Amino acid sequence: MNDTRRSFLRTSTLAASAFVIAPRHVLGGQGQTPPSEKLHVAGVGVGGMGQNNIRACAAENIVALCDVDANYAAKVFATYPQATVYRDFRQMLDRQKGIDAVIVATPDHTHAPIAMAAMQAGKHVYVQKPLTHSVFEARALTEAARRYNVVTQMGNQGHSGDGTRVVREWIASGVLGAVREVHVWTNRPVWPQGVEVERPKESPPVPAGLDWDQWLGPAPARPYHPCYLPGTWRAWCDFGTGALGDMGCHLLDAPFWALSLKYPVSVEATVSAYWHAEWKKTEPRNENYPRSSIVRYDFPARGDAPPVTVSWWDGGLIPPRPRSLAPDEELGDGDGGSVFLGEKGVLICGCYGRRPRVFPQDLPKPAPTLLRVPGSIDGHEKDWVRACKDRRPASTSFDYAGPLSEMVLMGNLAVRFPNRQLLWDGEKMQVTNHPAANALVRRQYREGWTL
Repeated sequence: MNDTRRSFLRTSTLAASAFVIAPRHVLGGQGQTPPSEKLHVAGVGVGGMGQNNIRACAAENIVALCDVDANYAAKVFATYPQATVYRDFRQMLDRQKGIDAVIVATPDHTHAPIAMAAMQAGKHVYVQKPLTHSVFEARALTEAARRYNVVTQMGNQGHSGDGTRVVREWIASGVLGAVREVHVWTNRPVWPQGVEVERPKESPPVPAGLDWDQWLGPAPARPYHPCYLPGTWRAWCDFGTGALGDMGCHLLDAPFWALSLKYPVSVEATVSAYWHAEWKKTEPRNENYPRSSIVRYDFPARGDAPPVTVSWWDGGLIPPRPRSLAPDEELGDGDGGSVFLGEKGVLICGCYGRRPRVFPQDLPKPAPTLLRVPGSIDGHEKDWVRACKDRRPASTSFDYAGPLSEMVLMGNLAVRFPNRQLLWDGEKMQVTNHPAANALVRRQYREGWTL
């Protein structure tokens, strides 16, 4: 049995165990929350995607809600009147007794310090994708989850979907033969980015109800401007992770899991022209991400599996259609998709691994071997709740989500230093041939913020 197959079976067994509900005497008693009891859940960053995550956990006890923008989060505050409201997550963790688990759905740049503080306080955490803003932060959270022995989940709900599991089963069965090339694409950005964005020159007053200093968190200080929020922060390098960070943990998830990937050995990017004249003398030469980019990851052989190249396309760019497809065959779906090019055929799926199919269509499809998450994509948060109670791994715990996020965020280093190959030592977490890029593996925090 080859290494890839052994890895697949180990993961299958682990996934199967994730759906067993055990009584308290089996779980070890004290310190474990039995399935019959409700979690006391807190949310940090609840005005946007966080409200959906909270809603999915509404059968539990929602005991605390924290958001730096009282107006943006007002509707959510009103929905859960029993929850204590906070502006500062540190005060919430210090003052609110009895919190079992924390949902973190703030902008990308504050994921890591909030999640780390919650884990240090012994709380289980659910963190929106991408797990962190920098590669170093992803590694730090992964190690912290083990150290503090808490249950974790990243908000890439496609990993709980049936489609992603079908993709892994088909690839592991060898239906495509050896896969040496994968292409993944997204329709993002759907917000202003690249040449559409310039640093604002005016400094309007901070709106009532918004704590701008708290919103900035560990990022460098700058004056408030509405161009940064509520959702357009994704375009700015200090706050977001661009199109790749927004959708990479959804779309790159299927190839990362199905092909048993971990650290790339090199990453390079080609980007649209997006830096402005006054920034050309600095490096990295931008404050916001490009309107479009192509990122190529090179991965080494894994056991019997050959080296593979994974290419990412965004901003309206789509990879060439495989020649074996009929002219009217849909490539992915409206949000993006993935194409696996194998020796025996082609596998195509949409965003979140939706609607996987193989060509030629008469290729044999193996029987399911991985257990499904109840509710599929819609059950992702409930899967985390279940894991908090029975302490069996959640669908995408940090042991998996951390390395996946590192891969995604490595692509953003290449985007910021385009048209060159960055050589990557994943174990040492170092760009070995470009000091300026290596300096961004671990970003500098503003005074008063630590990880």
